[in-house]
Amino acid sequence: MFDYHMHSSFSADCTIDMEDMVKAAIAKGLEEICFTEHIDYDYPDENFVFDFDKQKYDERIIALREKYAGRIRIKKGVEIGVQPHILGQYDALMEKESFDFIICSMHTVNRKGLHFGEIFEGRSVEQASQLYYDELLYCVKNYDNYSILGHIDLIKRYAPELVANDFHDVLREIFNVIIPAGKGIELNTSGVRYGLPNGLPSDDVLELYKQSGGEIITLGSDAHKPEDIAFQFKESRELLKSIGFNYVTTFEDRKPIFHSI
Repeated sequence: MFDYHMHSSFSADCTIDMEDMVKAAIAKGLEEICFTEHIDYDYPDENFVFDFDKQKYDERIIALREKYAGRIRIKKGVEIGVQPHILGQYDALMEKESFDFIICSMHTVNRKGLHFGEIFEGRSVEQASQLYYDELLYCVKNYDNYSILGHIDLIKRYAPELVANDFHDVLREIFNVIIPAGKGIELNTSGVRYGLPNGLPSDDVLELYKQSGGEIITLGSDAHKPEDIAFQFKESRELLKSIGFNYVTTFEDRKPIFHSI
């Protein structure tokens, strides 16, 4: 039981103290968690500054590791929000900071936030989705300081309607870049919480990743409150096993560790 996508009050969109998240994870029987607080440079909403005090983050994690030693393992991660024009800023960040685990996510397309649906204004859902995947492909071709791609088909959560195009062609290109580079993806269970029929990515994308030779996969709830920790993990492990995955992955000092499902 490992939850590798969790937030606390170090993230601008969360108000829960880190220790409360740790206590909830212990109560749910988790062996290991990884906090993945948001850093999202040039986020197009002035109400949110997605960054945090790195020294305080280190100190808090160290203190909680000591306090709860023997009860749960706590890893230090980060979730970076990539855009084509800011990749160099993340390289500079990673030269100064160390993390056990780095999620590379895209929350912004064409410098517009997905959350408010601006990317769909004046575009069909298919056009907006193509732009999303094309920008993600550009980012993975030009940036490699990360461990896994987060909620790779996140745009489905915000799309006002479904489209027939599964975008497998560009997703296959993305997988052909990241898999030989030793990168992975996550199964983010928050999709179901937000009304989708499945997690992120959807089952067909998980199958495509497996068919493309992908092995590195993490499980993450994307929890911003204690009750969402490890959401639908039992069902997710069963799904991964049915697709053919034999392991889920954790990380230490950016190195993957494989655990049998």
